[in-house]
Amino acid sequence: MSPTPPPRPTPPDPPAHGSCELADVRIDGYSLEIEDEEGLVGDQASQTAFRELLADWRARMERAGRDPLGPTPSEEMSKAELDRIATSGDTEAARTVALAIDEFSQRLAYVIGRLMRHPSWQGVQRIVVGGGFKESVIGRIAIRQTAARLQTENQPEALRALQLQPIHHGADDGGLAGGVQLLPAELRQAGGAMLAIDIGGTNVRCGIVRFGPGGHDARVTAREKWRHADEEGEADLVEGIVGLLRQLMAGADEEGLALLPVLAVGCPGVVMPDGSIDRGAQNLPSDWRQASFHLPRRLQENIPEIGGAATRVVMHNDAVVQGLSELPFTQDVRQWAVLTIGTGLGNASFSNRSGAGHGAS
Repeated sequence: MSPTPPPRPTPPDPPAHGSCELADVRIDGYSLEIEDEEGLVGDQASQTAFRELLADWRARMERAGRDPLGPTPSEEMSKAELDRIATSGDTEAARTVALAIDEFSQRLAYVIGRLMRHPSWQGVQRIVVGGGFKESVIGRIAIRQTAARLQTENQPEALRALQLQPIHHGADDGGLAGGVQLLPAELRQAGGAMLAIDIGGTNVRCGIVRFGPGGHDARVTAREKWRHADEEGEADLVEGIVGLLRQLMAGADEEGLALLPVLAVGCPGVVMPDGSIDRGAQNLPSDWRQASFHLPRRLQENIPEIGGAATRVVMHNDAVVQGLSELPFTQDVRQWAVLTIGTGLGNASFSNRSGAGHGAS
């Protein structure tokens, strides 16, 4: 008779959902909702806001003669098409896009100024910009123009000293790779591979993240993406996520890759310690905003085991998780923040633990 294999050791519990005290960094604040006379200031600097600005400039051009961008509505134009127009040279269409970019950068600089006045952002030395917008030519131009605006003499000293730069990971990877930082130090110590989920108002991404000892060199080695916003009616988002995870698990089995029995989830909204979502999930299906909805429990019910061990889920705000992917690159500053420009504008601010940021400017 074959000897009975020893029981698998029970992995340590991940931090509480939405925890602001992680092993290497403290989350000073996230999902801030700052208002002015126009409403929430963050609504002025999202991809949705850029499309609205573009539509407004096109309407002005049409009143003066004709719309140089043609018949396609602004919200239906692809990023590739807008990038092509923006780089097409000295044309009326390119100038129209440039005017929208310029006004957007004004608004983004204004939003940053308002955030920097919040107590949780005071002392921030660097802002990293994530989200799908920074992947486009128009997004990169807008970020550069915003950085230049913050350097002008009429800005407060804190804004003039601020560094503004894109995150290192691509838009499809940052919200997955950052999930490694949600694991307890014991699970990160030896390195390994894990499943991560990044839920947005338009897309959901699931991936396998491999990382080295201590959680270093996190990289997404397999990824599945679903544009749930294109589904007719309200898609069953949990069912879709579970389907993507099962595809990834099957691929890992074929490869002989052992996965940690943990799911790291980034989700819009304020994530409570019990795993419920308080506010900020307005772009997700309506049932997600009900008090009875509990995403970690739903995931555990559908994926009860990974590699023969009970599945554990740790969830945090999606902007926080995307920001955490930048942690290895922010060790030269003490305080930093992330803005994620997507369907909405996500925000989070961080303080590195003792020993990080010494000598930072």
